Amino acid sequence: MSAYRSPFDRLRQKFEESTVECGHCGYRDTEAGWRVTATGSRVQYQFVCPSCDGVETREMRL
Repeated sequence: MSAYRSPFDRLRQKFEESTVECGHCGYRDTEAGWRVTATGSRVQYQFVCPSCDGVETREMRL
């Protein structure tokens, strides 16, 4: 029996499974950790580059 995961958790897992390339310095992170925040009708997924501290953001509006 599988545990319930919200659609947002499944989307974050999809982001984490992909390789992230920093748009600022070109660093490629294969173990990206995305931070998720939700406010009102917006959900933001953010990745902070470990090399240059650049921030990549993906946003969903509900």
